[in-house]
Amino acid sequence: MAKEIEHKFIVADDSFKAMATAAHSIKQGYISHEINGTVRVRIIDNEARLTVKGRTSGCMRSEFEYPIPIADAEEMLSSLCKLPAIDKTRYIVPFEGNIWEVDEFHGQLQGLILAEIEIPAPDYSYKIPQFIGQNVTDDARFYNSNLASATLADLNLNS
Repeated sequence: MAKEIEHKFIVADDSFKAMATAAHSIKQGYISHEINGTVRVRIIDNEARLTVKGRTSGCMRSEFEYPIPIADAEEMLSSLCKLPAIDKTRYIVPFEGNIWEVDEFHGQLQGLILAEIEIPAPDYSYKIPQFIGQNVTDDARFYNSNLASATLADLNLNS
């Protein structure tokens, strides 16, 4: 069984852009968004994937991901996704031996920037780059499946 262990943070400034080694256009939607798991379709640049994620338990959950034809992904996004698609740019930012993925959201979430780091174990120690702000790993408002139906105002970033 595949496991995903990640920590998620609000980004405090845009210094990550100068550190980024790549940027990718991402559009993703949710075919299913239930408490026990989600089914996501995602197009990254010119590739597509279908992902099934289990229930979140702290920073860990089951994750299964499969490549699919881009035409299928486009059809799923337009006809099967229950919530609006998320549109974002993902920056790949190496820092102190780890890779940070920084997502700059567009559309209804314009202005939101989140960073994630996937780690090999829940107790893995890593250094925090200067652009990292508040840890929102355990805040359900910032799960991508919840962001799909949110606006920036819904997130109430001052709390």
